[in-house]
Amino acid sequence: MSDEKNIFVLGLKEANLPALHDVPDAERYRFHPLLTLRELQSGEVSVPCVLEKAQHVLDSFDGTIDAIVGYWDFPVSTLVPILSERYGTRSTSLESVVKCEHKYWSRLEQEKAVSTHPRFGRVDLHASTPAPPEGVGFPMWLKPALAYSSELAFGVKDEDEFRAAAARIRKGIGRVGGPFEYILDRLDLPPEMAGVGGQVCLAEEALSGIQVAVEGYVHGGEVTVYGVLDSIDYPDSSSFLRHQYPSTLPEPVLHRLRGASARVMRQIGMQEATFSIEFFYDPHADEINVLEVNPRHSQSHAELFQYVDGAPNHHAMLRLALGEDPAMPHRAGRYRTAAKWYYRWFTDGVARAVPSQEDIARIEKEIPGTRIHVIPEPGQHLSAMDEQDSYSFELAHVFTGGDSEEELREKYDHCVAALNLACDKAGPAEGNS
Repeated sequence: MSDEKNIFVLGLKEANLPALHDVPDAERYRFHPLLTLRELQSGEVSVPCVLEKAQHVLDSFDGTIDAIVGYWDFPVSTLVPILSERYGTRSTSLESVVKCEHKYWSRLEQEKAVSTHPRFGRVDLHASTPAPPEGVGFPMWLKPALAYSSELAFGVKDEDEFRAAAARIRKGIGRVGGPFEYILDRLDLPPEMAGVGGQVCLAEEALSGIQVAVEGYVHGGEVTVYGVLDSIDYPDSSSFLRHQYPSTLPEPVLHRLRGASARVMRQIGMQEATFSIEFFYDPHADEINVLEVNPRHSQSHAELFQYVDGAPNHHAMLRLALGEDPAMPHRAGRYRTAAKWYYRWFTDGVARAVPSQEDIARIEKEIPGTRIHVIPEPGQHLSAMDEQDSYSFELAHVFTGGDSEEELREKYDHCVAALNLACDKAGPAEGNS
């Protein structure tokens, strides 16, 4: 096919292929893996090393390189603009990506655009007794400026918990923060970022309310929001139980979320790229607050947009990378609502009974409107799995589409029962369904 496009996907996983192949005009695209996620994120990351490996793959390719994309955090997010500049493909600037990824710099940029963010400040990890920043009160979150998922992010309620969390962050911050210095050295940093570096710790006052995610893109200088999702935690936990699309918040609140998102992305200077911004909405105070800005759409939500709108959100990313119209279809999917559920354990264990791909395919066929990704390998220690938060371990992601929240929940419960996942310790914490 003469119009066939070669698209290189950084950190492409087998589990992501079905959603990529569900995008409109997928027959035009040839997806090529560009390094594994393990090569990109495991152990001590060397940005020059992964850059060299990626360039070797691209230089060896006998064909056109039409797009280079990725939907993971650092280093993938920063490799996309670096490689795109080298190979003449489209992306936003490296600086705009780093303004999102570096949590402290991101807060400084948010301050210029909106007043809807928590009080925050830097923490001196090298002090003999690290202390909370002035003006930031408990409860608060302590986190590195850069980390994978929620790795090394700790909610703390008092000085003792603060000191314990600071000690753990100090021990582990270099794994990602050190390599991030290489990226910062490529930029002309503003005065407020002079000497900050990549191994900085941030304290932020804890937010409360309903957590929501806003997804959109910037194209031709215009910010478009194509979806808002609700994020629901397990009871008495900061770990996600599910993401649900579309959001159930009232339209006036959604309007404010879209407006705040547009102001933040214009301030950051993102161009021709997707983004996602996490907010908290406090219905009692009628306030919205920015939690986190991501320089990418969420691949976790791909199936939800497919179920409700008729196309995975990868569609916008691919079209932008190819210089084409990124407009998403709206409510053209099979279902009125959809959810991604996180089936978790809240204690360590060893995966003993893990369903086969054949078992999973059978369950998906028996329960229409479902897609299941099982995380652990048989015999794997849950604590050895990648990309876990500081409080729990994911056993499976279960995607469900339905015409009501009740239908979503029933499908999830049936999937969990059919999976029959087992570990060598007591069952998952109460509230899994």
